[in-house]
Amino acid sequence: MEDLVIRDADVVDGSGEPSYRADVVIDGGRIVSIVKEAAAAGCQRPRAMRELDAEGLVLSPGFIDMHAHSDLALLRDPDHSAKAAQGVTLEVLGQDGLSYAPVDDRTLQEVRRAITGWNGYGDDIDFDWRSVGEYLDRLDRGIAVNAAYLIPQGTVRALAVGWEDRPATPEELDRMRRLVAEGMEQGAVGLSSGLTYTPGMYAPDAELTELCRVVASYGGYYCPHHRSYGAGALQAYAEMVALAREAGCPLHLAHATMNFGVNEGRAPELLALLDEALDAGADISLDTYPYTPGCTTLAALLPSWASEGGPEEILARLTDPATAARIRHDLEVTGSDGCHGVPVEWETIEISGVTDAVGDPALGDLVGRTVREAAGLRGEAPWDTARRLLVEDRLGTTILQHVGHEDNVRTIMRHRTHTGGSDGILRGDKPHPRAYGTFPRYLGHYVRELGILSLEECVAHLTSRPAARLRLPDRGLVREGYRADLVLFDPRTVAPGATFAEPRTLPTGIPYVLVDGRFVVEDGKRTDVLAGRSVRRTA
Repeated sequence: MEDLVIRDADVVDGSGEPSYRADVVIDGGRIVSIVKEAAAAGCQRPRAMRELDAEGLVLSPGFIDMHAHSDLALLRDPDHSAKAAQGVTLEVLGQDGLSYAPVDDRTLQEVRRAITGWNGYGDDIDFDWRSVGEYLDRLDRGIAVNAAYLIPQGTVRALAVGWEDRPATPEELDRMRRLVAEGMEQGAVGLSSGLTYTPGMYAPDAELTELCRVVASYGGYYCPHHRSYGAGALQAYAEMVALAREAGCPLHLAHATMNFGVNEGRAPELLALLDEALDAGADISLDTYPYTPGCTTLAALLPSWASEGGPEEILARLTDPATAARIRHDLEVTGSDGCHGVPVEWETIEISGVTDAVGDPALGDLVGRTVREAAGLRGEAPWDTARRLLVEDRLGTTILQHVGHEDNVRTIMRHRTHTGGSDGILRGDKPHPRAYGTFPRYLGHYVRELGILSLEECVAHLTSRPAARLRLPDRGLVREGYRADLVLFDPRTVAPGATFAEPRTLPTGIPYVLVDGRFVVEDGKRTDVLAGRSVRRTA
């Protein structure tokens, strides 16, 4: 007898086609039978060891988070309700060009320091891997949800070149090609870049093109956080489109937003650029989160010249008065490349977290305030507060950047190649609510309340489209023979619990989530099941 039958579900199968009523039978981690209501009339209904009444609930494929920062969270937090409770059954890690494989001992320590604000320093993690394959093997010991991995181009450059702003030598470029090829052979699905983060931003287009050629030869895709989301954003998008087409590599644009005042109302221009390339035969997709603020580290706003050499060099420059004054000028007057070419507006920069090892405990009291507000409390200029945070928090401070536009968010999510990605940073005292609320917010706010997308369209954006980009032959649809990574939600009540005031509140209206046919969420509560594994590139 089969393991489970889900009875009388309203199946939204991920294809974008209209929903239908059916019994869905699961056995051995796969969907083995779908009996539609019409077919079941007058015949014996399927039986299983367990029967779940899904009356009033939608059954869909599990959601795929195309932009996640759970690289260490999946290892340190077996519960991982931040994603499991949203109905996420697969996350794509290794984002923005910085993660923890491939590394050597030196590079690992440098990367840990550089992205402490994203994932914590990792004192609670046994870093018993160095290669991409070894990291994926570590995930295979059992995690809350499935995970795919992008080779981080910035980490590759740190390993082969270092943190210097200079062209790679031919020998270093050959080593980077080999590292990318090895990562793809070991199961990575593509390559990511963070082109406003060091050291990845030091790579010229010719270098990136060579790495993308390697990725394309293995059937992977390129996922850049490109060089600007502010001043020159359209040119930065066009640069990535041209680069990927030159390399013959599929392109997936990370958190494809149009931010800052210079880009208000300009989303149609971005989509026209992409549609022109798509109509000419380019292979392009994108992801977004359904919120207006962004989230990053305070150190990420610094100009690239101030970040050359790695974290210790940054701190040395910040403590030198003359150099700090030059950094301030670039931030407040010129517009730093780390801040997307736009002069920083301190009233838009909200402090969302400081590290556990912060030197001044009073800095924790600034969380939830903008840098300008915090500076007012301290009776000093905003730059002085920001500099103090950077130095005393050892570059670990996370921020929310309130620079987005709702009209752009709504326009981009309608695009024909759009997918969902949380860009969820789980660290910090007051993280961005997108980490806990992205997928129910799409379903509740933008589908039920606003009607921006139909339910069937939205589910396709969150399931089959990302599965197609990842080239997964048996995920992303409710189909016989497909893996039973599934979510049951109530379309009348599904909503994020997370808010900017209470960002770690879990969603409502998602009572059941299955990974590999096993309940990771049951009756609205996280079980102790660790059914997730690495999802590796297939030929």
